Amino acid sequence: MDDIRQADGVILGPVSTVDYPPRDQGGINPSATIRKGLDLYANIRPSRARAGVPALSPDMDLVVVRENTEGFYADRNMFSGSGEFMPTEDMALAVRKITAAGSRRIAEVAFTLAARRRGRVTAIHKANVLKVSDGLFLDTVRAVAGGHPGVELDDVLIDAMAALLVRDASVFDVVLTTNMYGDILSDEAAELSGGLGLAGSANVGDNHVVAQAAHGSAPDIAGRGIANPTALMLSVAMMLEWLGARHGRDDLGGAAEHFTAAIDAVLADPASHTPDMGGTGTTGAFGEAVARKIGE
Repeated sequence: MDDIRQADGVILGPVSTVDYPPRDQGGINPSATIRKGLDLYANIRPSRARAGVPALSPDMDLVVVRENTEGFYADRNMFSGSGEFMPTEDMALAVRKITAAGSRRIAEVAFTLAARRRGRVTAIHKANVLKVSDGLFLDTVRAVAGGHPGVELDDVLIDAMAALLVRDASVFDVVLTTNMYGDILSDEAAELSGGLGLAGSANVGDNHVVAQAAHGSAPDIAGRGIANPTALMLSVAMMLEWLGARHGRDDLGGAAEHFTAAIDAVLADPASHTPDMGGTGTTGAFGEAVARKIGE
């Protein structure tokens, strides 16, 4: 963690979270530990259709902005201990943490991003049932919206949103939501755009950025050279873009654009596709093709 704090950016590979033992048995989940330790409160997960990649929603171009440190996620929502516990051997309880401060800062990220895109934020919640916690989130988001008059805000219930994405994901721009809802919806959006192998993601805070693909590990294909590297590549491009904006480095911003363009150019050729996209390509061949495009 000391080395990570000193780094300009961090790339975190796919992690088999479920395989880590509980913290009280010595397990340290690197993903949760880094997010909590660096206060990476915003998880940015874009999903858009790309030329050459079969997509269930061929016109979609949205970004899920997910709060990353609160909600139901028991490994990061408590100062000490776990947000899950068992008062008795046959009862398990989970605590959901929603704060005005946490909701406010993730909303600011979403509205700032929407102002650079198509100017629309959709807040996802279940305030009709979770009236206190989701009510606080939604009230805070609406208050933040008042400071961004050029951005339109609407809100949708989480269950309805799951259906609306399937109906027509193209109508959404920036999707703002709490931790667990965002985790689920971003995976759904990725599949609609062509698969989780395309799901780039950045975990960002005020001072740090971690590039981490939205998907987990794939031990069933380990060592076979057929994993799709696109998501991690796109995550690194997002990291470069964030670093360029934060430090006023146009060269880093340009590198992010060039990297993304090279990835898109390779994806446009079905011969490069790995098996998850219906092709026969390999991880190595895809990487070499992207490198050649960058060098052109």
